[in-house]
Amino acid sequence: MQCPRCESKRVQRDYDNANPVIRLIGMSKVLCNNCGLVFRGFDPKNKLRRTPTQREAISSNRRRGPRYRAHLPSAISLIEQQAKDGKFTYSEPSKGHCETISNFGMGLSLIGSRFSEEELSRVGQLLFVRINLPNATIEAVVSILNHHRLGDDKRRKWFLGVKIHQISDSSKADLDAYLEKRGRDEPLVLMG
Repeated sequence: MQCPRCESKRVQRDYDNANPVIRLIGMSKVLCNNCGLVFRGFDPKNKLRRTPTQREAISSNRRRGPRYRAHLPSAISLIEQQAKDGKFTYSEPSKGHCETISNFGMGLSLIGSRFSEEELSRVGQLLFVRINLPNATIEAVVSILNHHRLGDDKRRKWFLGVKIHQISDSSKADLDAYLEKRGRDEPLVLMG
């Protein structure tokens, strides 16, 4: 049996059953898996079965760009907006490290003794980050996407997954040059 519209042989019994009287004479509703046409077909031995569509498994790696491991010293400051005049203020920087980096975001680790747990666990919190690359220093405003508290009591640290919210053209050019060099020299990070 084939579809009368597209002539595909990928057909199955339709999910809407035909009238019982019509089924007794061997007629049934048939669905084309190629074009979606529902038509009547003659199937006296009831060989057509319903089969669910098979979709490709969704890849777990949906990143927009490559991500690289790094151990780059960084200074991280909280950005807070003043309610009365709409201006932003920056806290004193806390020392940390950039552990993974890409064109769109980074993974930052820090002890965070200057900041409260509430401030570092707020998704969307803006941070000002200064990262020392081997040949340049880049500055960017980033926002927190996720956060984890790692380690023992005395040596607990924060790991923050952040996306780049705003970056200057010169810092973007330095970051692109750094990532291009890393792409030529080292393999990608394959993390889940």
